[in-house]
Amino acid sequence: MKELVEFIVKNLVSDPENVIVTETVNDRETVYTVKVPEEDFGKIIGRSGKIATAIRTVVRTSAKKQNKHVFVKFEK
Repeated sequence: MKELVEFIVKNLVSDPENVIVTETVNDRETVYTVKVPEEDFGKIIGRSGKIATAIRTVVRTSAKKQNKHVFVKFEK
């Protein structure tokens, strides 16, 4: 799942080397925190958060097939 998040985000930013995805596993859920440089943050969020919502939807749909609960957070 982490690879999916990295693949999507790295293809959206101008400098894929600076993308950091961390995975935190709790009892019931997995949280992926995506850190990108400030100049690429707008590319990840999109207008009105549409790109961020689309990324979350794709990841959740993929996780649902494996009966997992996944959340994606974005940070600068």
